[in-house]
Amino acid sequence: MIIKPARLRMGDTVGVIAPASPPNQENLKRSFAFLEKELGLKIKLGQSLFEQYGYLAGPNENRLKDLHMMFADKEVKAIICAGGGYGTARIADDIDYKMIAENPKVFWGYSDITFLHTAIRQQTGLVTFHGPMLASDIGSVQEDQTSSKTFMKQIMEPEGRVYPKTLGNLETIVSGVAEGDIVGGNLCLLTSTIGTAFEIDTKDKIILIEDVHEEPRSIDRMLNQLYMAGKLQQAAGFVIGNFKNCKPEREQSLSLDEVLDYYFKLIGKPAVKGFMIGHCTPHFSLPLGVPAKLNAETQDLTIEHGVL
Repeated sequence: MIIKPARLRMGDTVGVIAPASPPNQENLKRSFAFLEKELGLKIKLGQSLFEQYGYLAGPNENRLKDLHMMFADKEVKAIICAGGGYGTARIADDIDYKMIAENPKVFWGYSDITFLHTAIRQQTGLVTFHGPMLASDIGSVQEDQTSSKTFMKQIMEPEGRVYPKTLGNLETIVSGVAEGDIVGGNLCLLTSTIGTAFEIDTKDKIILIEDVHEEPRSIDRMLNQLYMAGKLQQAAGFVIGNFKNCKPEREQSLSLDEVLDYYFKLIGKPAVKGFMIGHCTPHFSLPLGVPAKLNAETQDLTIEHGVL
């Protein structure tokens, strides 16, 4: 069952949390102007935003408390992650998924947040949103208007989305048409779900993958693990997003394109690469867990709306 959250309206309150690593504080402060002035939203801040425990934004129990608090708070209509990094898988086992299902609302982020997207969707049916985050993207001096506009449209307008092919060069690896719920996110995090209670369900799904700072051999290793686990073969099709700085660091290496082409041609399901989704600018945002259609022949991606 798919549960869509209510769309945001001007004057609504959004909760901001850091469920993974500590956010850049200067970027975070800059992002508040976007929420308050451009979107007309109010802000409620989680304590984890200002904590640091090594590479984590505070101990597990504090980051978990923020997540629970924002979902339980009736005033908060959406939860937006400040950034990624690492740490969401550490709290996944202890999340109160029943409480989340009873309090559906917009949940937004990407990168390490992929683990929470997968866990929350598969445990509750809630549609979540993959898109630029506050400190790592929106508040960055490099942020662009395209990313911000798609951010607004996804959570404030209950309309379907068509990926704008003008964002970059798309390339078809395998032709055909695929239909199914779109799921996925960061490749590293999807791979890390294998063997856990939150193992990614790919059956008849359109799978989105993206990553950052991984050599082609690392991408190869992760795709091979998903392939050996049968996850890639079960999918309906593939939306291959941006792989930022995923270049060889040694002379003897396959290229990223050679790795991607090998696996997706081997599988033989509709696959298109080059989508500006992930650690990139501009960054197209989209809901996860809703029906989508990928026409790999025309390179068209159509996605159902994610809010009511």
